[in-house]
Amino acid sequence: DQPRSRGLGDVYKRQLDKEKPMNNKSNFRRGSVELLILHLLSQQDYYGYEISTLIREQTDGYLNIPVGSLYPALYKLIDAGYISDYKKQVGRRQVNVYYHLEDSGRTHLQQLLEDYYATANAIQQVLKYTVTQEEEGGDNDQG
Repeated sequence: DQPRSRGLGDVYKRQLDKEKPMNNKSNFRRGSVELLILHLLSQQDYYGYEISTLIREQTDGYLNIPVGSLYPALYKLIDAGYISDYKKQVGRRQVNVYYHLEDSGRTHLQQLLEDYYATANAIQQVLKYTVTQEEEGGDNDQG
């Protein structure tokens, strides 16, 4: 007895079983954080809490990026050379760390925006798709 081939469906199912259940909000939004940070920093320098607050306010609370989740993204952007940070005294005892968009970050932002708009357009095209009468009634050898 040779083991039976499991086919691609089983491979896909096993892969899904390995993954954590998808949080509808997390994956798509997580990829957007970098874009949002770079866009805000293209307007002016901000400190971390301001970035988090601005994103929440500008999206009417729909996107809420806790400061604890924001900093790893900021550090990643610093390591890539897209942003830099500096300290600024804001009170007698308080010092805030501000983030600044570098020229390489502006270039990266443009690339991210082009990709975002192309992807959003492609998604819109699929969402606009409706089956025509010719397609409904036509011969479909695919299945």
